[in-house]
Formats: sequence, structure tokens, C-alpha cells
Amino acid sequence: MTILGSTGSVGRSALAVIADAGADFDVVGLAAGKNTELLVEQAIRHRPQIVAVQRESDRSAVVERLAAADLADVEVVAGVAGAQAVAAATDADWVLTAMVGAVGLQPTLTAIRRGATVAIANKEPLVMAGALCTAEARRSGATVIPVDSEHSGLFQCIAGSDRGDLQRLVLTCSGGPLRAVADLDRVTVEQALAHPVWSMGKKISIDSATLVNKALEVIEAHWLFGVEGERIEVVIHPEGIVHALVGFRDGALLAQLSAPDMRLPIAYALAHPRRLPLDDSPIDLAALGALSFAAPDLQRFPGLALGHRVLADGGTAGAVLNAANEVAVERFLAGELPYRKIVALIERALDAHRVVPATDLDTILAADSWARAFVRSQLAGC
Repeated sequence: MTILGSTGSVGRSALAVIADAGADFDVVGLAAGKNTELLVEQAIRHRPQIVAVQRESDRSAVVERLAAADLADVEVVAGVAGAQAVAAATDADWVLTAMVGAVGLQPTLTAIRRGATVAIANKEPLVMAGALCTAEARRSGATVIPVDSEHSGLFQCIAGSDRGDLQRLVLTCSGGPLRAVADLDRVTVEQALAHPVWSMGKKISIDSATLVNKALEVIEAHWLFGVEGERIEVVIHPEGIVHALVGFRDGALLAQLSAPDMRLPIAYALAHPRRLPLDDSPIDLAALGALSFAAPDLQRFPGLALGHRVLADGGTAGAVLNAANEVAVERFLAGELPYRKIVALIERALDAHRVVPATDLDTILAADSWARAFVRSQLAGC
């Protein structure tokens, strides 16, 4: 197997699952970002055929460290092209795509076009290019398995069912760190990063604070399961135990429950349709006592509505949403943009964009580039 994004939180969890599983799995490729120290440690432990670093300037140092560890035969590549090479160059039959942001699109497409089983943990490829990714999967015969906890929950609930019996998909949302914060005009970076349930990277944590993350998940669910946007719902569930529910036409509602731990959806995707043993104690329902649900407040968190808007607009709207959000979140984390302006800038970009069909990669990348330039041009007024 190959892991794209091996030094991120999902990649680290995946390698922990693989290490626990023992000799059943062989890691043949790793792609990472800037954390080259951890990448080298991972390569020494798992001995892949090829590794990729984000920056060309880091490549020679990684080559030297691997050679010193008697791993001179490991190929070291760099950049997006390097990540694509990792996705394409090995005979891995299982590829985990966990690169954060639009940078994961082209490596994910490469894995899909190769016909691999693609366990997809990064939402961006499907948000930006859902039609293209699904068309390429049909052409190549690739199997796409969700790793996001909510989409894994949907996948598990749907397993064995007739798709014609599906009535609705329900994604749960903890509400993020700002659910009970009274003054959203004065939100600090520290507040927005303090997620009450999950331990995640900074970008995803901010997306969870704005609930844009859930908007991205609505789009992802549409492409993964072929369900129209109006039949995809979001409910607030602060406990983070129920990850997803599926409603059927006879009125039945099936739910998937588990502790908020990414190892479970990773393990499920890794061994599907089998289940790997994990060392967790079962959920104590009596100790939980109650599970609560509530409707989301779209006045406080307008970012949540953007998923359904993008599905209605279609075409390149998904690429614009994702790119505008990435730039706005980056500026918020740098202390250069107020929290409230994140969603406002995304909406402004969607309003200004002329949507065209997203039928090819060049068109999608052009929309991505336009949105980034547009948002940067608007920052002075924020």
C-alpha cells in the first residue's frame, strides 16, 4: 500500500493501524509535506520503494539520511509531481490519500486512473472535481472507499442495501469549538483551534469551527454515494459518538456509533470487507447515558449552507469554494483576517465566479487559481 500524506494525523494513524496489523500489509510508498524528520523515521521503519517530500530543497537531505540508514535504494522525489509519482510508480493495490487541501487532487486522480483501491481521507478532490474523479473511477475500475469518519459511517450503514431503498443521508457534526461562544466577532485563532472532540490539523480544525468542513462533507457524500444534495442532511451531535445515519424508504434509520478515533475508519477501509481487531474497549452506553441531537444554526454558521449551494450551482463552484476557503483560512491563521470574514470571502468568490462545467483537470485548476487570486484581491478590504 501507499500513503499520500503520511506525516499528517490521518497518515500517522494509518501507519499505526498497519504496524498493529503486522505482516499482512506492505508499505511501498510514502508522500509527506514538510515534516521530513518524521518521513525519514517512517521510511526506516516501513522500508518503502519510493518517498516524496513537498519541497525540492528537502530532497537531498532525505536522500542522505536514508543512505545513512542503509536505504540508499529508496527513490526520493519532490513536489506535487513527486506525490503523483508515488501514486503511480508502485504496484500498490491500496492507496490512502490524506494530503490536506487542493494539493491532493492530482495525486488522488493518478491513483484512481491507475485502478487502485483508493481510500480517500481528503475531501478536496471530490469537492473540486467530483464528476471527474467518479468518471475516472468508472473508466479504470478503481474502488473508492471513504475514510472520513462520517462517510465511513454512511458506507458501513449502506453496506448490503439496495441503493434504491435509500431515502436520506445524515451527517453528524459536533458543532465545533464555537458552538456555545456568544461573541463570534472576537474569535481568536486559539479558540477556533480548540476542537472539543477531535484532535486534527490546523486547517481542518478551522474548517470545523466555521462548519465549512461539514459543507465540504455534504459535497463529498453526494459524489461518494450518488445521492442528491436535498437528501443529505446535517445534525448537531455534541458527543461525537454517532458519526452518520442512513434513512431508508420504509422509515428505518441506521446509525454507526464509535469512539472519535480515526483508526476505526482507516482500519475498515484497509481491510474492507473484513474488520481488523483494534485494542479499544467497547463503548459503554450506560455510562454515556444520553446522546443529543439538534438542528444547526445557519445564522451563526452560514458556512454550512455552502455545500448545498455548490451542489446546486454545479461545475466549477466546488473548486472555487475549496480554493477560497483555503486562502481565507490561511489568512485567519496568520492573524490577518477576522473569523467572520472567512465565510464572507468565500460567498463573495462564489457570487463573482462564472460557473462552467468541470469536465477536465485544466478547467478545474483554472477555477482554483482564479478563486485564490480573487480572495487575495479582496483581503485589503477586510
